[in-house]
This record gives sequence, structure tokens and C-alpha cells, in this order.
Amino acid sequence: MGSVGVVHVLAAAPADLVAARQQMALSLGWHIVLACLGVGLPVLLLAAEGRYLRTGDERYRRLARQWSKAFAVLFAVGAVSGTILSLELGVLWPGLMSTYGDVIGLPFAMEGIAFFLEAIFVGLYLYGWDRLPPKVHWWTGVPIALSGIASAVFVVAANAWMNQPRGFTLLPDGTVTEVDPVAAMLNPAFAPEAIHMVFAAFMVTGFLVASVHAARLVRRRASELDALAFRVAFTLGAVIAPLQIVAGDYAARFIAENQPVKLAAIEGLEETQANAPLSIAGIFEIPSGLSLLAHHDPNAVVIGLDSVPPEDRPPLIPMLRASFQLMVGIGTGLAGLALWWGVAWKRKRREPTSRWFWRAAVLAGPAAVIALEAGWIVTEVGRQPWIVYNVMRTSEAVTEAANIRYGYYGLIVVYAGLTAATVFALRRLSPPSVEPQLPVPPADEIDEADEIDEVDEMDADAGSPG
Repeated sequence: MGSVGVVHVLAAAPADLVAARQQMALSLGWHIVLACLGVGLPVLLLAAEGRYLRTGDERYRRLARQWSKAFAVLFAVGAVSGTILSLELGVLWPGLMSTYGDVIGLPFAMEGIAFFLEAIFVGLYLYGWDRLPPKVHWWTGVPIALSGIASAVFVVAANAWMNQPRGFTLLPDGTVTEVDPVAAMLNPAFAPEAIHMVFAAFMVTGFLVASVHAARLVRRRASELDALAFRVAFTLGAVIAPLQIVAGDYAARFIAENQPVKLAAIEGLEETQANAPLSIAGIFEIPSGLSLLAHHDPNAVVIGLDSVPPEDRPPLIPMLRASFQLMVGIGTGLAGLALWWGVAWKRKRREPTSRWFWRAAVLAGPAAVIALEAGWIVTEVGRQPWIVYNVMRTSEAVTEAANIRYGYYGLIVVYAGLTAATVFALRRLSPPSVEPQLPVPPADEIDEADEIDEVDEMDADAGSPG
């Protein structure tokens, strides 16, 4: 999506390029969280309402209805921020769109169709409560989930093309001919990026929604549905977390083969070498670890930064390395938290009762969002200085219009207002607190290191996860 840079860029870059990157980074970084919720929340709605249809437990229906109200707010706000991004793509990067618009237009057109289809069924789903038969109402939610996933996949296809451009011939005078939009959309980076992004959307949704309900449980301000809501949402994140590790390995090996300079930047590998070591948080190294991870061969040669001139290397390499390490570290931690939950459920058919688990569950949502943002920094800044990898530089695509920075300042105000309005609306939708059976006792009643076994009623009330 766009020429995604980050807020900090090379000091030597032209002022209009700096401002354009900052504006695009803010827009994308803000919108991507809502985009993830737009992919994952419909799945949670279907899971909760489907559970109601199978068991007849009215609490699942009330949970789905409560979540649907939050989804309506987020869908509306996401439509606004998505429109801003679409406008910025043409306004800030006319060099890209005027030259390659015909090449990458197909996935954007398909995303628009998916969005309108989603909007139609969102209206049917929200209006259909108490008006449609229960099974029919559930089926109106299926196109919402499928359209949300499709929208993400189509947008990622355009971004993947920027990393692996295909489907055109570039003449010496810069003219683009022999355009094949399908080949462009189904470029080599499409599969690893799309899988990684969709899994990330499910993880962000599952852990972020679960963290909201976990916080209410821990602070003893829960509604009667919070324990059940936590279980359904956390299950989604926990199931996807280990799959994301596999998807991340797939994406990293693709980068090693097709964007070796990006891999060298995120690993800080200065020189091309065999038996390349893997640096862990810059503290210690695993001999031949990078060669093994990148190529599944400890003796493999890994391309270093010395393979290209300095002007063709990504900027801000320390930030890239830190972002990559942060993404991997958080992803591993979330997988560990999912394992903790899974073992406890297998043994006792309930969540862990350790206060440390619930503290971690509260933090898991924000942590997943941080990992998401860090991953996009790696993807986008790692491609620089190219907006289209090895074909067009970002500086060649940026607008020549003056005073771009004032637009960036105005956008800060817009997003600050959107954030405040979204938080206010969601807080107004929060159900009142009651005195439910909680899966975690008050903090002043337990020792920090103990597992608590005295509260087990919720299992009978809430049923199995999902």
C-alpha cells in the first residue's frame, strides 16, 4: 500500500519526500489495526453465534450481538481511514500511479468490490437481529468474513507487487508495455505476504479483544459475558500463534532468496559469507544460525550489505533490526502464552489461574499490535530506497507539490479526532459491571507465584473454547 516509509527517514532526503513518507506511514500505521479487526472480528461473530446455534446457550447470542455493535463502529471508522489511504496513493505518489497504475489496478479494483459486498452484508447482519431466522442471520455474516479476508488479500497483492514486480515490460524510455494485471497480482511475493498478513490479522483481533475482557476480569469490573468473551477471543489468537511462526519462517526464507539486501539489513550482516551467524537481540550469536534459517543449510552463503552500493541499501538499519527483533520476540512470546493456555485447558479444562497469566493476557493485545506495526516497518523500510523493487526509486514517485507537510500536520489532527471518537463510542458500548464467576481471583487474595485452584465454576458456565 503506497510507498510506506516510517516517521523517521534519512535526513538528506528532500523535504517533500520526508513529509510524504511521514504522512503515508501515519495513515497506514493507523488504518492497519482497524483493517485487522475488520478481518478478525467477523470470524469471532460467526464463532459466537454459531456456538449459540449448536448449543442453544443464549449467552453466546448476546455476546455476538455485543461484538457486532463494536464491529459496526470500527467498520465505519475503517472506511474513513481506508478512503484517506486511497486518496494519498494518488496524491502523494503520482509517479508510481501514472507509470504503473494499469499494472496494479486490478487488485485495487477487486478490493473495492470486496468492500462494497462486505458493506451490503454488514447492513443485513446488523439489521437482521430479531428480524431474520437465526440460521439465516448467521449465514449473512459469512460474506462479511470472506469479504474482509479478500479485501486484505487484494491489498497485500498490490504491496507484494511492489516487492516483486511482475506483469509488464519496461522500455528504455520508461514506457510500460505488455501489461498483464493477473501476473502482476499473482506475483511471487503474493503467497508469503498474504498468508503472513491474514494470520497477523487473526492474531491481533484475538489477542486484542481478549485483552480488553481480561482487563475487565482482572480489575473486577466484568460483565456477565466477559469470561466467555475472553475464552472465545483468546482461542482464536492461541490457535493462530504457532501457525504464524511457520508463516513467518516461510516469508523470511522468501526474502532471503528474493530480497537478500533486506535480509542483510534486518540481520545487520555487513559482508556476504557462508556459515553466517544469527544475532539474537545483538547480545550473542548462534554460529551458522542465519544460514540455517534462511536456506535450511548451515553452510549456505548469505548475501550481505556489501553486495550493493550504499545508496541502494535500506535506511535506518538499526531501527530495521530492532523492529524485526521486536516482531519475532513478541510473536514467540504470544506463542508461548498460547501454549501455557493450551496446557492448562488440556489438563483442567479451564484457563490458567495464575495472576501472571492474566497479566500477560492483558498485555497480549497491545503487544500483538506492536508486533504488527514492527512487521510493516520491516516490510516497507526494508524495501527502500525502492518504491518498486529494483525498478523505481521512492524519490522518483513522490509528488512535486509544495507544502505537503501541512497536509501531514492536518492528518495528525484528523487521526487524533478519529481515535478519540472511536474510543468514546466503544466505551459507550461497554456493558455494565455485574458480579460474575471470574476465572481469576482478586490480586490482593493471592500470592504472585501461586496457581489458584479455588475458582472452577466458569467451566460449567462457559463451555468449551470457540
